Amino acid sequence: MSRRSSDTIIIGAGPYGLAAAARLRERGAYVRQFGAPMSFWERHMPKGMWLRSLWGASHIGGPGSALTLDEYERARGVPITRPVPLTEFVAYGHAFRERASLEIDPRSVDSVEADDGRGFRVVLDDGETVTAARVVVAAGIASFAYRPSEFDALPIELASHSSDHTDLGRFASKRVVVVGGGQSAFESAVLLSEIGAEVELVMRAPQIHWVGRATRRGWLGRVFFHRTDVGPALVSHLVARPRLLRRLPRRTQQEVMRRSLRAGASLWLRPRSDRVRVTTGRQVREAVRSNGHLTLGLDDATTREVDHVMLATGYRVDVRRYRFLTPELVAGVRTVDGYPLLDEGLQSSVPGLYFLGAPAALSFGPVVRFVSGTEFAADALARHVTGARDVNVRHVASEPLSGHGRAERRSV
Repeated sequence: MSRRSSDTIIIGAGPYGLAAAARLRERGAYVRQFGAPMSFWERHMPKGMWLRSLWGASHIGGPGSALTLDEYERARGVPITRPVPLTEFVAYGHAFRERASLEIDPRSVDSVEADDGRGFRVVLDDGETVTAARVVVAAGIASFAYRPSEFDALPIELASHSSDHTDLGRFASKRVVVVGGGQSAFESAVLLSEIGAEVELVMRAPQIHWVGRATRRGWLGRVFFHRTDVGPALVSHLVARPRLLRRLPRRTQQEVMRRSLRAGASLWLRPRSDRVRVTTGRQVREAVRSNGHLTLGLDDATTREVDHVMLATGYRVDVRRYRFLTPELVAGVRTVDGYPLLDEGLQSSVPGLYFLGAPAALSFGPVVRFVSGTEFAADALARHVTGARDVNVRHVASEPLSGHGRAERRSV
């Protein structure tokens, strides 16, 4: 087992990991990065999916990054459709890596632990050990997939999460219920219907929330919506300024979070959903196996006989679910409802341990749950790591952006 040293280690090579590595390298930091590039987008999203975010909100690292979508489109010489297809965004991520000259080690990280006050000891999947002064966790949301308890006893063959699939072809001619009311639920249901499945979407909300794009275009769109495209009209401009948002009263922060993350589906899905049966205002209360199929019981006492149920039920952040963080290390991370409390540089209460992406939403708001948040996150991290003054994380605990519990040290 060999042992090597590094300045900063980044775990993950999705949009946040790529943007962070590029920005740190620009500022002269020595970085080692581990993980398969764009793996979540390639392994946990169905073929045929399109991005919900607008073109201007889909640049990795922002408009001033190493490679924008505009530059990528010009270089390939063929126009990219809007909305952006998943395959094109994945290809763009790989092109970004090449343009930024990022050397990414595809090995996965097995464990991260404190190294006797000298930083961190990182063990890779082949047993090699690497030490580093800092570890940046940009590992995405796959570990946070939420599966309601009603389906705990069911195998994945009968009840799966939407993130379990890249190819929905196995469901052709099957009876499928999709549970959820957001973009993933509607797009999964539409894709299933288009391959010949008999689909019903069951959602708790009393009505469908369609998200249009017409109001976001032109000069009027720029007045009401920030280019990061997160949040409703005008609120979008506040969401795009995470440092300002985190200084507002807690109640305001929570309301901004609620309004910005309201479940909804893009209006461009509506014309394609005519073969999807939608049941609103209902929940699945039980799911029972029956001769290789499922009987679903809804809260209105009706039942459904189906071949499969797909759970497009979203993600619930809890950094304890990152299996590579040892119990001793994660116990030192101050959290609220699973979210780590972070300082201005996205550093947790464990000095040198940083979190990017969705885990940073409690401290910086909803923009860091989307690709458009990579610009802010990469800039804030790079400034902190390469010389900005440290900010005491204890000051963050008094006004978290969301959550109902007190700041606490959590053990596993």
